[in-house]
Amino acid sequence: MRTLFLSPRITATGKALAAAAVRRGMRTRTLHDWRVPEEFRDVPGGSLYAGPLFADAVAGELGLGLLEAPQAWLAALPRELTARQIELTTVAEARALRRPAFVKPPNDKSFPARVYPDGSGLPGPDAVDDDTQVLVSDIVTFTAEYRLFLLDGAVVTGSRYAVRGELDVAPLERDPCREQVLAFAARLDPAGLPSAIVVDVGSVDGGWAVVEANAAWASGHYACDEDAVLDVVLRAARPRGQVLARDAGFLRHSPSVVRR
Repeated sequence: MRTLFLSPRITATGKALAAAAVRRGMRTRTLHDWRVPEEFRDVPGGSLYAGPLFADAVAGELGLGLLEAPQAWLAALPRELTARQIELTTVAEARALRRPAFVKPPNDKSFPARVYPDGSGLPGPDAVDDDTQVLVSDIVTFTAEYRLFLLDGAVVTGSRYAVRGELDVAPLERDPCREQVLAFAARLDPAGLPSAIVVDVGSVDGGWAVVEANAAWASGHYACDEDAVLDVVLRAARPRGQVLARDAGFLRHSPSVVRR
């Protein structure tokens, strides 16, 4: 029997995924501590929905492999897919910026992702190591933004989540731009991403662009179909021995966990 593990911080998406898991006969277990109880370690058929920090703390003891996009994926995309200049650099180099830019960690939340007037506003070396990778992007304004859950390169469910920077949630199938969103998503090269991933896209200046990629095991579902989201999460966080060969290069390198 498969088991979906959840972090102590239960979100609306966590509740929706737990309900979807129960409907298909799975077990759900909430981990109340950052150490995994002995009986849950290396459970066959385990999966996980949690934020990056908690996932890093428990994935090793759960025996899970977590899939995520390469840190350089967004910066490596052609400008025709991003509508802006994006550079992967270090936070030490980004602190030298003397212009406004949108700065974010590629795959975690070690500091707030937002527009910084210049690099002096970024966290110092006492808070974030100098060699921490960051994405530095030109500032653009997306008219509308959409979350897409992809499995084997295909969109299995999607949701609008923002309009002009404000939260505005609706299922993709009810959005008038649905066909445009799907047509743009089909232009992305699935070989550059793991088989289970979340990609956010948005409309900008009359066209379409990638906003970012996110790990499915840590992404909110907004108005996406929770059963389809669960399918993606179960692939994106699964026992290491069950990770597909093509996904081996997309495993998150979590810190080692010392067992006592």
